[in-house]
Amino acid sequence: MSANVTVVGAGISGLTCAVLLQEHGHAVTVVTADEPAGTVSRLAAAVWYPTRTAADPRVLSWARRTYDELTAQAAAGVPGVVPRPTRMILRGTHGTPWWAAAVPDFAEGRDEWRFTVPSVEMEVYLPWLLDRFGTAGGRLVRHRLARLADAPEAAGGADVVVNASGLAARDLADDPAVHPARGQVVGVANPGLVTSVRDEDHPAGMTYIHPRSRDVVLGGTFQPGDWDTTVDPATTAAILSRCAELVPELAGAPVLWQSAGLRPARHGGARVELDPVALPGGARVVHDYGHGGAGVTLAWGCAEEVLTLTGGAAGA
Repeated sequence: MSANVTVVGAGISGLTCAVLLQEHGHAVTVVTADEPAGTVSRLAAAVWYPTRTAADPRVLSWARRTYDELTAQAAAGVPGVVPRPTRMILRGTHGTPWWAAAVPDFAEGRDEWRFTVPSVEMEVYLPWLLDRFGTAGGRLVRHRLARLADAPEAAGGADVVVNASGLAARDLADDPAVHPARGQVVGVANPGLVTSVRDEDHPAGMTYIHPRSRDVVLGGTFQPGDWDTTVDPATTAAILSRCAELVPELAGAPVLWQSAGLRPARHGGARVELDPVALPGGARVVHDYGHGGAGVTLAWGCAEEVLTLTGGAAGA
């Protein structure tokens, strides 16, 4: 059953939901306070990896479906999506990670894991999603909502509202479990690197090196509860130092940009479900928020669940 659907949010989760819903026969309007290029998704290093995500069968299913979809997109030449060989440096004793079943070439060594995962350059991928959505007949409305109940009116009417509002869900969904996890990253000129390197247990803090076509994203920080988006020069210097320690080719690489953003984290993990309470006026709400640093890793799998939930809500 088709429905008039309003998707709140134009980051990776919102746009992915909007594309799937529109292409499956629903009439979709995205209501967003910011253009996709202005969302925190634009800042993501965007390499498939369930960062700070607890083991859960639902999460594994979302991650596996997203891995498969992004791998297929890379094979089809979708802009900005490529398979990225990855090394995870191990410190201390580690068992096989819960997400390994989603990665076909996962291999364990004594001191590292090796695997290949999709990497997404968001500055070209988000516009591609938006264009795909518009080509299918979807529309985007710039409007900052004060309440989720205002979403149907902002879109000109809706049977179902998909709440993919990220950090704003703290207020829009009245969910105190939602909180920021600050991340600071540095972009440097790429000296010819093709392999991502991760060191989640580095004694000086989580460290990652993600090559892209024109730069390398170096990180980083994961600071729950910190709302500050100001770039800290000392943090930048520390990131550059420990990344060069892991990959000496990065020593002296010119810094191209620096940024700090707020991952939309949630205590208890992502919320993907049909709200039991309808909005005034009768519109049902399907929630899809709280992915933290794993938005790209879970986006397509979560969007498929949202599609199923929306069909049920529209038929209720």
